[in-house]
Amino acid sequence: MQDEAWNRVERLRTWLDENAVPASDSDVRLLRVLKIGEEFGEVAEALHGVMGANPRKGASHTWDDVNKELCDVIVTGMVALASCTPDARKLLDERLRHLVDRVLPPSGGTGADVVGEHMADPAH
Repeated sequence: MQDEAWNRVERLRTWLDENAVPASDSDVRLLRVLKIGEEFGEVAEALHGVMGANPRKGASHTWDDVNKELCDVIVTGMVALASCTPDARKLLDERLRHLVDRVLPPSGGTGADVVGEHMADPAH
């Protein structure tokens, strides 16, 4: 990830630390991880809106709304990770490398040899 993105995440985390209601370190971590679920709910709502899935609301959102909400999920996850460990940048980079290498092996393979549930869910 770009250093500038992580610098911005760190600024957000610091602002939250300074302005949130006082809480124990473990509660802060818990609340920031739970916030990811709230943001995911906003993505789901936007998707329902794009599809017009709620007959009462109709087509209430656009794909731009979905994209914005997905960005919020990513940023919220980064803030949560940075709140849980001082090595967030390194951990995310290592995890991303692991996920990519498992699907696209560095040996020059195409990833087509990866089978089973890992193809459906590369996060495992």
